[in-house]
Amino acid sequence: MTESTQPSMGRYEDRTWRPSREVSTGRRHRGPMTISTYVPEPIAEWEGTITGAAAATITEADRAVSELNRDAPAFVGLEALARQLLRQESVASSRIEGLEMGQRRLARAAHEAGGDDTARQIVGNIRAMERAIEVGSEPRPFTYEDLIEIHRTLLDATRDHRLAGVVRLEQSWIGGTGFSPAGAEFIPPPPELVDDLLRDLVAFVNRDDLPASLQAAAVHAQFETIHPFVEGNGRIGRCLIHVVLRRAGIAPVVIPPISLVLAKNGEDYVRGLGAWRGDRPVEWCLYFAEVAVISVHEARGLAAMVDRLRAEWRTRAGNPRRDSSARRLIEQLPAEPIVSVARAQEITATSRPAADRAIVALERAGVLRPLGSRRRNRQWEAREVFDLLDHFERQVATPGR
Repeated sequence: MTESTQPSMGRYEDRTWRPSREVSTGRRHRGPMTISTYVPEPIAEWEGTITGAAAATITEADRAVSELNRDAPAFVGLEALARQLLRQESVASSRIEGLEMGQRRLARAAHEAGGDDTARQIVGNIRAMERAIEVGSEPRPFTYEDLIEIHRTLLDATRDHRLAGVVRLEQSWIGGTGFSPAGAEFIPPPPELVDDLLRDLVAFVNRDDLPASLQAAAVHAQFETIHPFVEGNGRIGRCLIHVVLRRAGIAPVVIPPISLVLAKNGEDYVRGLGAWRGDRPVEWCLYFAEVAVISVHEARGLAAMVDRLRAEWRTRAGNPRRDSSARRLIEQLPAEPIVSVARAQEITATSRPAADRAIVALERAGVLRPLGSRRRNRQWEAREVFDLLDHFERQVATPGR
């Protein structure tokens, strides 16, 4: 099926919008107005028929993600690569929403109670992504309740906690002002239609007869079009990408950093979602598949960077024996760049004195640095991991790469 013969993906419906409260702004924001809402068609039974170059690229994307998972052990320990790619994906997804924080500061915030709201929101995004992947790994259908739980995980510890897990009951819009939909860039469906559209989307997530990258692209675009929550739609929509890829079995351990590539090309991302709503689903699905292929290439680059860093650590530490506590700790530090003696003991599966000696040895080698001056519950960090991750993000975001 070519792009020109694709069925309509939705329709516009005029509705009357009334402000829920008096606002002290211009006259046009104070009274009722007619708005044009976009109502997407249900997609539970969408054929998703795509041919030609787009179909080839989607097939390539599925193969690339699958091969990344198959080849990951040859690059770096699966856990180390998987954890850092998940963190990169969560941080990039947050950055798209204007939430930015360096890797080192974020890691410390995750280890400490409190922190500012930006830190709590990004940490919430990491936990939501982790929960999405857990749900996608479970041998059962994805449910409406799973979706609500992922959203609750995202916002529970933030200033928006009252909105956690709550499907919107009012009209929302994107762009314009916060006072009214006048001048909005996009107005999603009316609230009374949201619940049915979400349940239809959940049914589509559970299909197993579509290429994974095609299904993930459609799920993400449809979710963003429904825009079911007051806050957090973009981040949850990107979590759903990995629910689909995990359920399809092509990303059983390592997730490609798709959000990192989407964040680099924000205007193309927005145009792609507009194509889905503009009855050009092939255009969006092709773009998404291209992003997935690029993200796999970037993930392989990160794996190689982590391997080089660990080789350098081993040299600086005097090439400790493979079965030594110091060597075991070096192998795991990219996954957990902040450790205590107790955690090092768990990682190395040795005695506490042996773990303590490993930390001392790596501190002398400049691999670890102490955090603060506390003697009790002291922690150490492998700061070069954070430098590497920040460099990786800058490298991916460089125009023209």
